[in-house]
Amino acid sequence: MNKSAVLQCADLTKTYRQGPETIDVLSGLNLDVARGESIAIIGASGSGKTTLLNLLGGLDDPTEGTVSIAGKDIGPCSENERASWRNRHLGFVYQFHHLLPEFTALENVFMPLLIGKTPVVEARAKATEILSQVGLAERLKHKPSELSGGERQRVAIARALVTGPSCVLMDEPTGNLDSDTAESILELLLRLNRERETSFVIVTHDRHVAAQMSRTLKLDHGQLLEVSGV
Repeated sequence: MNKSAVLQCADLTKTYRQGPETIDVLSGLNLDVARGESIAIIGASGSGKTTLLNLLGGLDDPTEGTVSIAGKDIGPCSENERASWRNRHLGFVYQFHHLLPEFTALENVFMPLLIGKTPVVEARAKATEILSQVGLAERLKHKPSELSGGERQRVAIARALVTGPSCVLMDEPTGNLDSDTAESILELLLRLNRERETSFVIVTHDRHVAAQMSRTLKLDHGQLLEVSGV
């Protein structure tokens, strides 16, 4: 195990049964994510990119292999232990923001802290600070329905970062946005990556997004291949 990696998988294999057939999605895949590194994962639709993210995030179990988050092999962990470790060390951003509609931006962002048993006053302060950093200081009390698409995604990014995770996993974070808004979100992500040294693993179909990351990998036939000149 690479102790310096904030996220690591070794010999990761995932197979599914479809009737009498066995479908190999991932085949002995290996990945180390260093602190502050930004990685884009590209590949054809159906190649297993989202499956890989779910395995890296401990949301699904591999058929074989190991996943280590912040140096801890999560395989032997109970569901509660895994959820607690994930809450401390990982953030998630999806193509659709998945904000809770009945709560304000501030409440959505401090929710992971409350789940992690952070006192309410401290949680509010941290959520307020990160929302200010993503340019939403004036929108704390607005509910998702009162925010634009770009603002909702900024709230989702703030929620992913509020616990100070080692790594944030993102699945098409700009895929549901118009080009101008997507560009502003990309600029925000790059700035936060530099300033906070949080590692990013981004699944994307957008070659422009991939080109801005420090490394691009292509998922092809269950393996990750280094890509240059995206």
